[in-house]
Amino acid sequence: MEYATIEREIHIDASPEVVFEVVSSPRHLREWWTDEAEFPSEVGGTGRIGFGTEEQERTWLQFTVVEAVPSRRFSFRWTHPEGEPAAQDNSMLVVFEIEPSGSGSLLRMTESGFRERGWDEAKVAAHYADHVSGWDHHLPQLTVYAAKVAAGA
Repeated sequence: MEYATIEREIHIDASPEVVFEVVSSPRHLREWWTDEAEFPSEVGGTGRIGFGTEEQERTWLQFTVVEAVPSRRFSFRWTHPEGEPAAQDNSMLVVFEIEPSGSGSLLRMTESGFRERGWDEAKVAAHYADHVSGWDHHLPQLTVYAAKVAAGA
């Protein structure tokens, strides 16, 4: 298997403006993906996202915004070591591309960077499988949550 890039495409019953807000705002990320998020949503913004409901057992991961084009594209690098700037060889790159589709939006998500980390084949395969499982779990939650936001709920 290649383990290079995870790609997903989903339709969301929400405008591109709403979808962009839901994938780029820390307060919205907490509703469909992470348990905690702390970062400025502008290009170059750095912070962290946390997984785990118990504060003392939360796993924190570094997060850096790469691109933020309202209603069109949001990308970030994550999982780089604390204290190091995000780079191609030390982090994953996630890109959300948004386009109008009927009365909603088409969201294309890609995540890459598994091979660039310099890991052995077993570690690449394990991280890739973990991230595939994670996106397969969280992207449907994004779809439901964004539709609720669009409906004003």
